[in-house]
Amino acid sequence: MSSSPYSIRQIGAANTLDYKVYIEENGKPVSPFHDIPLYADESKKILNMIVEIPRWTNAKMEISKEQKLNPIIQDTKKGKLRFVRNCFPHHGYIHNYGAFPQTWEDPNSVHPETKAKGDNDPLDVCEIGETVGYTGQVKQVKVLGVMALLDEGETDWKVIVIDVNDPLAPKLNDVEDVERHLPGLLRATNEWFRIYKFPDGKPENQFAFSGECKNKKYAEEVIAECREAWENLIAGKVDSKGIDLSNTTLQNTPSYSSAVANEIPKASPLPPAPIDKSIDKWFFISGAATA
Repeated sequence: MSSSPYSIRQIGAANTLDYKVYIEENGKPVSPFHDIPLYADESKKILNMIVEIPRWTNAKMEISKEQKLNPIIQDTKKGKLRFVRNCFPHHGYIHNYGAFPQTWEDPNSVHPETKAKGDNDPLDVCEIGETVGYTGQVKQVKVLGVMALLDEGETDWKVIVIDVNDPLAPKLNDVEDVERHLPGLLRATNEWFRIYKFPDGKPENQFAFSGECKNKKYAEEVIAECREAWENLIAGKVDSKGIDLSNTTLQNTPSYSSAVANEIPKASPLPPAPIDKSIDKWFFISGAATA
């Protein structure tokens, strides 16, 4: 693969409310939600993935739907930064976690099989390769399967992918290959999503399909549905649900503006702020490893 045109523009210090990571294309701010194409090479089924949360880290980073050009920020609850806890034996997030650009899980639509509406976010992605990513990285990946988390009455798809540059990528082409070459990974993924909210006093998360990871073909159908939903969103055909649709490349859309890039602050990176020691605590959850 040629060198990436994408880079990051950091504002402020990680682990603070001011922290933002914008994505640039050839030095110009773009939206990771709307501007970056879903496919890096559609003929080869290679997709772009936006890394929000690097593996083994705890800060709950996400693409901001409400801010112009959708920077990646740390999620908050009641004004406080959100972190996931360490549920033994898992430390932080167990995969490079992020989203597919130009996709949208439509909250106006109920999926016929999960019987739940979309969660109003870009499609979530779990990248299982060996290299730890970084926030704002645009990875080229291939699709292997998908799980359907049911999160507070909403369908929250988790697409399983691998970086095309990973040494194992040539051997992994569908969900059964994951089990063959990385035994236990899918079970651990299911377990982590079921239990990771336990330390916050929330109940176990549930999955559709009894927790089964559906195959590549099924995953590709989910991606196609979410891509079509995003196309209707960016065209102004549906209620935007408060999502900022500003973009700098899609000239045929109502929300296109080349000038919006000039409104983004210049880079002002600072060293990460210290994290409260309580985030490092381990939680031992009864029965977690037996499911």
